[in-house]
Amino acid sequence: MGKIIAIANQKGGVGKTTTAINISAGLGVLEKKVLLIDIDPQANSTSGVGFDPREIENGVYECIIGKVKARDIILETKSPNLFLMPAHIDLVGAEIELINEEFRESMMKDAIADIVDDFDYIIIDCAPSLGLLTLNSLTAADSVLIPIQCEYFALEGLGKLLNTVKIVQRRLNPELTIEGLLLTMYDTRLRLSNQVVEEVKTHFQDLVFDTIIHRNVTLGEAPSYGETIIIHDATSKGSVNYLNLASELLKKEKKSEEKLVSNE
Repeated sequence: MGKIIAIANQKGGVGKTTTAINISAGLGVLEKKVLLIDIDPQANSTSGVGFDPREIENGVYECIIGKVKARDIILETKSPNLFLMPAHIDLVGAEIELINEEFRESMMKDAIADIVDDFDYIIIDCAPSLGLLTLNSLTAADSVLIPIQCEYFALEGLGKLLNTVKIVQRRLNPELTIEGLLLTMYDTRLRLSNQVVEEVKTHFQDLVFDTIIHRNVTLGEAPSYGETIIIHDATSKGSVNYLNLASELLKKEKKSEEKLVSNE
């Protein structure tokens, strides 16, 4: 059964979509079959892997409301083993339309239930808000990965997100865990970047990934070509960072599986 990881942070500009696209690509290169779900109305993950959101007829929105089956809207990307469930602008209205639905927080979970076994990993790129779409993602997910940029206000808003995670655990998805905190946009030249790393590691210790994503020009360029960083420039620092992150994720997974077996 595929593991579902939501990439979430209600703050914009923290590298959330960049992380969703490129950890998916990294896992694909490491021979895992991956589905990237774009549930952000800005549809940046969709365009970032080479599709024009304006040309998408049926996307995640139609899937959530039950108009189409998840299996029928999955697209194959240029990146090895990476598939996409696309978004388009209609997702903007989804929050308002879902508000009156009885099981509105679990519609996403229900919509993808029959495809979970088709993939090793399902990565959800959440909207930069704590609205209904993000709640749907957290209800459907096994874990949540939180990108944090190495900047002054890094920890601002994190408490709110962790509180939301607790509420979801209590009311909607008791199985939800925190996959980890990922430090992004790290600049070795800045003392502030190092201070943020220290502060986050002191506060959250084992929850912080060892891999740090450095500030990298090619990471910003790749989406304009509709390419993952690995396709765009496999030798770049950004590509190496995300491949390391994907490897770290797999190692972590293997460790927890071994732990489960030894406890049985």
